[in-house]
Amino acid sequence: MPIIKSAIKKVRKDKTRTARNKKREVALKALIKKARTTKATKDLQAAYSALDKAAKVKLIHPNKAARLKSRLSKNLST
Repeated sequence: MPIIKSAIKKVRKDKTRTARNKKREVALKALIKKARTTKATKDLQAAYSALDKAAKVKLIHPNKAARLKSRLSKNLST
């Protein structure tokens, strides 16, 4: 355990942020999976929105978001 006061605060912040990021990541993966299976435009739009938001808050890299969006749209057309 850290001894320095600022390091103790950082541990608390990191725990909170990790929980928040995990929650977002699980929700994102669920939306992507739903968009892949149902192939409905409503689900596709929700997945696009979630991917853009995840890239915006640096949860995933913007290029990864673009790649996943491309693959989802390609999957919809076939």
